Amino acid sequence: MKAIAFTGMPGAGKTEAVKVAREMGLEIISMGDEVRQEAKRRGLKLTDENVGKLADVMRKEYGKDIWAKKCLEKIKGKEIVVIDGIRNIEEVERFRKEIKDFILIAIHASPATRYERLVKRGREDDSKNIEDLKIREKRELEWGLGNVIAMADIVVVNEGDLEEFKEKVKKILQEIISK
Repeated sequence: MKAIAFTGMPGAGKTEAVKVAREMGLEIISMGDEVRQEAKRRGLKLTDENVGKLADVMRKEYGKDIWAKKCLEKIKGKEIVVIDGIRNIEEVERFRKEIKDFILIAIHASPATRYERLVKRGREDDSKNIEDLKIREKRELEWGLGNVIAMADIVVVNEGDLEEFKEKVKKILQEIISK
């Protein structure tokens, strides 16, 4: 089994990188979708605050790798998957323990670029203003996201043109798949 995982700060471009993988026919496992599904199951409104709080509570209650464990249940028996949204080093360690060929890719973009993208994207659980984004980033950094980014096998800078970024990601994914 081979797994390629994307990580990065909110708005860095993980969703666009995952779209490239999906267009290439790769199966996607989204850690954020797992959290959002749990929030829906509990009848919570999908806001950044609710989703973030739930993710935090579950990590405290069931271990920092709870979302990785939930994703691993869906990965069993697959040849190659793409994992979206790793947030802490315990998740990385869980995946590396369970998946022999695990490649972590960090997507990087400046705070100004990321905020602009989040405002344009307008997903229901996105930060609605710069203060909300700072709160979200602080929460995710407290989970250990900075350490995850630092541990990446590959870093892709995403400051320019969307098509250029997609081409970079496609080339990287093709190289990983061919090995």
